[in-house]
Amino acid sequence: MAVHFHEEDLPANVLAPGPVAVDTETMGLVTHRDRLCLLQISDGQGDEHLVRFARGSTYDAPNLKAVLADPARLKLYHYARFDLAAIKHYLGVEAGPVFCTKIASKMTRTYTDRHGLKNLVSEMLGEELSKVQQSSDWGAPVLTEAQKEYAASDVRYLHRLREVLIPRLEREGRLAMAEACFAFLPTRAELDLAGWIDKDIFSHE
Repeated sequence: MAVHFHEEDLPANVLAPGPVAVDTETMGLVTHRDRLCLLQISDGQGDEHLVRFARGSTYDAPNLKAVLADPARLKLYHYARFDLAAIKHYLGVEAGPVFCTKIASKMTRTYTDRHGLKNLVSEMLGEELSKVQQSSDWGAPVLTEAQKEYAASDVRYLHRLREVLIPRLEREGRLAMAEACFAFLPTRAELDLAGWIDKDIFSHE
């Protein structure tokens, strides 16, 4: 298992076929304001790839974009709504189809309100995930080894979590509903980017 660090694009042909786990690190939570600094991706075979974008980047990353936009590759996220919006805004591609472990957790682990990645990894996989670097300067000229390890860990467990969550969704009769939610997520991200991030357009009000 190794963490590979790249500047501005993913090297060609470093990922095995099949689903990829994806996550992003930005300067903050306001997509239009807070630039995309890092994108993490893993094919679940043991290595994680980190692609760093410098300030002023043109986000011209053809290899990475080709993987993200490939409709034959399922993309695994934890809180896909945010990552999809960041990828769409900065890289200009719709990074689907989607499986979101946070939504799957909320639809199956209804006995708790703790749906963070750390909670899922602990309960479902029996491993401990450090979140110490969650709020750190991802736009720094040099990322620390601790930052790189934190970023890699955000995609390291998503394949395994999906394998556990799908049987739970099936057991509770909610897999079809979850898949419909996943299919809507790119549109939900588009709504966020268009200004409806805090508005419930389905409400009566």
